[in-house]
Amino acid sequence: MTDTLDLAPTIAVPSETVFPPEEYDRRITAIQARLRAEGAEALLLTGPENIFWATGRQTAGYFAFQALVVQESGAPRLLVRQLEETGARAATYLSQIETWQDGTDPVARLAEMVGAMGLQQLAVERSGWFVSPDTFARMDATLPVTLTDGSGWVEALRVVKSPLELDAIRRAAAYTQAGLVAAIEACEVGVSENTVAAAMIAAATSAGSESMAMEPLVSSGPRSGVPHATWRRRMMEYGDAVFLELAASHDRYHAALMRSVWIGSPPAEAQRMMDTAERALDAALAAMRPGVPCAAAHEAAQHVIDAAGYTAAFRKRIGYSMGVAFAPDWGEGALLSLFTGVDRPFEPGMVFHLPATLRSYGAFTVGASETVILTESGAEPLSNLPRSLTVK
Repeated sequence: MTDTLDLAPTIAVPSETVFPPEEYDRRITAIQARLRAEGAEALLLTGPENIFWATGRQTAGYFAFQALVVQESGAPRLLVRQLEETGARAATYLSQIETWQDGTDPVARLAEMVGAMGLQQLAVERSGWFVSPDTFARMDATLPVTLTDGSGWVEALRVVKSPLELDAIRRAAAYTQAGLVAAIEACEVGVSENTVAAAMIAAATSAGSESMAMEPLVSSGPRSGVPHATWRRRMMEYGDAVFLELAASHDRYHAALMRSVWIGSPPAEAQRMMDTAERALDAALAAMRPGVPCAAAHEAAQHVIDAAGYTAAFRKRIGYSMGVAFAPDWGEGALLSLFTGVDRPFEPGMVFHLPATLRSYGAFTVGASETVILTESGAEPLSNLPRSLTVK
């Protein structure tokens, strides 16, 4: 017996689904093919990105425990907090949705559901970020099955995007560019970082963006030389560098963009660094072709940066996968990086964000980025916003 409420009469047809049912049928079929290849009976998904990718399930309430069980054949079964059932039915085409109630143990409820399914073994996402070690320990102790490791199985399927996903990312890119245009325009002496951030977010949202998986980055003056710093009421002054980065979203698919502004005349060193960053980005983009290892893009950019003498100003990967995102990160950097040693070849349909940034730490940052789609002929940038340093 379950505490699931039958809300089908209330919502006869899903009302907030992102894609048509055929798209999710294709994804579940791909997961099931991976299960058969692994000799696995079923896979338990707990990460919000993977659950969304497989079913369309999304909510701001994903902080509450949820789990999706995909068996080698048959329909998936979703477990959510009871308060979330209406949204789960509205956002997915799933016929089997069960719930746990506030004040009860969701792991015990999951054990009951898994036991009723008659499973003997269950692969789980042990490398996922969403479930705490304590919850995993209770799952190990409570679930009436043998648990095996299914980490990375769904992530590998997410890296190459479908045409519907690519369309969503293109839309997100347009929202992002609108936000960057507004932010650049707002940068002036005497204007606060908050005002610039407000202009950026308002423009992206007005253009169509939904909730963003991570806050935009707006920092000025010495604060712009601190990685991942963002607005804190600082008033902009003559001679300031301004760092701007945003990833807007369409149906949870994100596209990022970064640009640099200098209020007043930039020092020669800052302009040399900016020129180097632009050349590094160009080199990385030129190296991105189907069949070439992902490491090639990073190595091409690193060669330009090293030759210019700015190795210490970079020291990071040149890019990472983009697509589905929930807080705390707007990227899919845990899925695939453009970095040394990454030998997976580029394939059409992959999407990456390439932030080419050079820093004088604690002083300023300059650079530019692009979100790109891999096509048969190479990397297609999704922005036409000039990459050069904007001097105000």
